Amino acid sequence: MPSVPLPPKESNLFKRILKCYEQKQYKNGLKFCKMILSNPKFAEHGETLAMKGLTLNCLGKKEEAYEFVRKGLRNDVKSHVCWHVYGLLQRSDKKYDEAIKCYRNALKLDKDNLQILRDLSLLQIQMRDLEGYRETRYQLLQLRPTQRASWIGYAIAYHLLKDYDMALKLLEEFRKTQQIPPNKIDYEYSELILYQNQVMREADLFQESLEHIETYEKQICDKLIVEEIKGEMLLKLGRLNEAGEVYRELIERNAENWYYYEGLEKALQPSEKFRELMDKFLRVNFSKGCPPLFTTLKSLYYNPEKVSTIQELVTGYEASLKTCDLFSTCENGEKEPPTTLLWVRYFLAQHFDKLGQCSLALDYINAAIASTPTLIELFYLKAKIYKHVGNLKEAAKWMDEAQSLDTADRFINSKCAKYMLRANMVKDAEEMCSKFTREGTSAMENLNEMQCMWFQTECAAAYQRLGKYGDALKKCHEVERHFFEITDDQFDFHTYCMRKMTLRAYVDLLRLEDVLRKHAFYFKAARSAIEIYLKLHDNPLTNESKEQEVNSENLSAKELKKMLSKQRRAQKKAKLEEERKHAERERQQKNQKKKRDEEEEETSGPREELVPEKLERVENPLEEAIKFLIPLKNLIGDDIETHLLAFEIYFRKGKFLLMLQSVKRAFAINSNNPWLHECLIKFSKAVSDHSNLPEIVSKVLTQEMQKIFVNKNLESFNEEFLKHNATSIQHQLSGAKMMYFLDKSRQEKAIAVATRLDKNMRDKNVKTLTKVFEALLDGSFGSCHTQCEEYQAACHKLFPFTSAFMPATNEDDSSIASVNHTAINHDLLSNEI
Repeated sequence: MPSVPLPPKESNLFKRILKCYEQKQYKNGLKFCKMILSNPKFAEHGETLAMKGLTLNCLGKKEEAYEFVRKGLRNDVKSHVCWHVYGLLQRSDKKYDEAIKCYRNALKLDKDNLQILRDLSLLQIQMRDLEGYRETRYQLLQLRPTQRASWIGYAIAYHLLKDYDMALKLLEEFRKTQQIPPNKIDYEYSELILYQNQVMREADLFQESLEHIETYEKQICDKLIVEEIKGEMLLKLGRLNEAGEVYRELIERNAENWYYYEGLEKALQPSEKFRELMDKFLRVNFSKGCPPLFTTLKSLYYNPEKVSTIQELVTGYEASLKTCDLFSTCENGEKEPPTTLLWVRYFLAQHFDKLGQCSLALDYINAAIASTPTLIELFYLKAKIYKHVGNLKEAAKWMDEAQSLDTADRFINSKCAKYMLRANMVKDAEEMCSKFTREGTSAMENLNEMQCMWFQTECAAAYQRLGKYGDALKKCHEVERHFFEITDDQFDFHTYCMRKMTLRAYVDLLRLEDVLRKHAFYFKAARSAIEIYLKLHDNPLTNESKEQEVNSENLSAKELKKMLSKQRRAQKKAKLEEERKHAERERQQKNQKKKRDEEEEETSGPREELVPEKLERVENPLEEAIKFLIPLKNLIGDDIETHLLAFEIYFRKGKFLLMLQSVKRAFAINSNNPWLHECLIKFSKAVSDHSNLPEIVSKVLTQEMQKIFVNKNLESFNEEFLKHNATSIQHQLSGAKMMYFLDKSRQEKAIAVATRLDKNMRDKNVKTLTKVFEALLDGSFGSCHTQCEEYQAACHKLFPFTSAFMPATNEDDSSIASVNHTAINHDLLSNEI
């Protein structure tokens, strides 16, 4: 039932309530609400009740806010104000779909309300409802045809819908209305011209784009982007000589921009004078001492002939410089300074490290350090070499040495922290980062505030390797929250960018946000979280005290006494650590209380605290894993790992059609993937073991599996896979695992297949051998202690510096510990090797 219209006095008070809300004077707004509602005639006035609720929401009183807004809506369901306010409340609670419904209801009652239309358009672009956004912007254009934002918003809608012709027509019509003299430079007009040109380029109108940029060149502020567009369009049009000239000028202007060199390379014809040019290039850079020289040349290492040429040249320099301080013994001239030999050795260490010849690399870097023991780059490289051979503790030690030479360098500090995390030295890494974080707060908290995701992803991986699943999950959820916040921050730019005419940057922002969770940081965090949740599903955490009671029954009196003493020390240490953390947390909360109160006034209130103990004891780990999986399936569907992780989740949930979907998608990407092979055999066996599947499901599964297995039984399918990949250790390992999985009596044969190290194996590196070693330890082949020791010894001969393969020392489990503390996160190693 509609509210009674307010008389002039109360109507003025209501206007003051709106003004107080706009100016964030919430307490004053509540006073005016009280003045209206205290009058018995208007105690149930719907719009005032709704505004009171909205004001309370801004003060963090969410429950009361919903109560008053709903009450106001019930009292005046025909009021567009009540529906608009309800929409604003839902929007503040991040319920965007519900907010859009409320705005649409408000527009049914007041179809030409500009503010509601603007708010609706913001939510539509935020939710990427582009068709709805176009319709709303059209209504705004009809209502306000003289406003710049009306034209621009409508054009952007067509641009995002890829209707480039209509977008260009709208932009051209709007451009004609701008009264800018040809000789005058106006920034906003310049941005409009450049945005127009961007739409042309995306529509593949290359000739039109070139003519357009040349026509309006004098009126564009950003002269650099003009030249870049010219170069790009000339390349697209095949005018290579002209493009080459443009890119040469750009390189002259900024010699550090790789994009210009790539453009010039496309414009030029290939040269046959590689050795002569490389010789000249290397000599100049070695003489002047250029540390990033190897990084510059690294892209050439895909070509074995070029690698051979580079090696021949540089080893020749090294031999000659040692004897006569010249690049060649056949030359006469000015002698090179001692630093030239230093940089040659530095380069050779990087070169042989890249080729996997780590002993040679260490020899060269040690020789360089012996001659100049104060150069940070040398210790940095030595740490990198140790990382590549799988000795992460030693790598962290040498990176710490590099850091100690310049404690004010943030880059080397971050690298040192990263290496410490790779070696599972979480506490040391936190202390290292604390040198550059804010005083008065813990480094962990400050790094989270700064959204320092490289640290959080590495930290999550370290905790995961250490078996501290709660702490690892906390880091994964923190990263997920960062991505949510970045997505939500778009709201600040929807109106700002149109007002300031930064249209190119705005469209780029929207496109970035659409694929935001494609970022490597999100993928790493999501993968870690999914792996942990799978682990927690397979092996739920039990009560520790009960575990200890069971274990103590099997111990002698002496062992029991030793165990209890160890427990008491651990408890005391844990208690002290907890007290320290509690004191630190209290101090931090006190320091940040004021800041948090201000934030809560503007947002919907504080977020739920992430408690490691709760996170690792969730009721349904698989459902939590799916939350991380969904963005991967939507955005990173071209990565086979996404579908294999999906399979592992659905396999445990017993969802056969979703398992089929996952293996089919993975099969389409790479049918010969070793992990996929394991999934296929597990899937096929699971289907054959379930005889009570619905008929239609069974029929679909049979038809689709026929396409993959082609009438082969699992044993012959596995044997064919092994035969087809006879020179790959990774494939042999997967095939051997499945051999044992299908027939436990073939353990000896399976282990022999997995542990082959003959000269024909092409992927004999730290990463793959560590994977095999882990499989022998984790029970994938049952109990095989003797074979495990033999394999460790064989790997140690091949890679004597790798900590995982070093012989056991004092404790029986040292080999297992060394594996757990080094190379479980294989991708980190494989990216560098």
